[in-house]
Amino acid sequence: MRVGVITFPGSLDDRDAQRAVRLAGATPVALWHGEHDLQGVDAIVLPGGFSYGDYLRAGAIASHAPIMAEVIDAANKGVPVLGICNGFQMLAEARLIPGAHTRNAHQQFIRRDQKLRVENTDTAWTNEYSAGAEIIIPLKNADGRYIADAETIKRVEGEGQVVFRYVDVNPNGSMNDIAGVSNERGNVVGLMPHPEHAVEAGFGPDTALAMSSGTDGLAIFTSAIRALAAV
Repeated sequence: MRVGVITFPGSLDDRDAQRAVRLAGATPVALWHGEHDLQGVDAIVLPGGFSYGDYLRAGAIASHAPIMAEVIDAANKGVPVLGICNGFQMLAEARLIPGAHTRNAHQQFIRRDQKLRVENTDTAWTNEYSAGAEIIIPLKNADGRYIADAETIKRVEGEGQVVFRYVDVNPNGSMNDIAGVSNERGNVVGLMPHPEHAVEAGFGPDTALAMSSGTDGLAIFTSAIRALAAV
């Protein structure tokens, strides 16, 4: 399986995402925001960072990058697409997933190991988790507050599009403790925490404090490989 990881001006975690793809057993393919060629990849990752310096709104300018036309087309055809942090913001700005993001409620950048609950295991990116599983994933953002109008919140809750939810602490004021959502089809998922930073023991969350293996994010990437193999 070949998984494309797109680099935008200001991407910080593209290399980490490529490493996570490799550890999951797939081949990472570096893609460039200014191109129109997805190089025939089987799945796509929009990584974290501060694309275009977060000017205008986080993810807003990147959502109009040349390659995003191909990403939108691929997503609409069922190709698995994952947006992490800034990538989550891009997906929302591109209207591939519902909702939007704004400044953290406390108006500060936050960095912490965050507990999440897996709410939906029927997506292309979560099928290797157990429903209700609680995992530890690093979080780092300034504009991570998930918001939507009442009708949208009712819809995503009612139709199972909430994929991850913050547990114990809501770090940024996101509505309904929402940490990640999907499109209706389940092939597109965005989440604010960084699973690519929790894929290898000893290089992720502090296992002594977090009471986890430090590799809770790996199943997000192996889930996509499983979903592709089942097609």
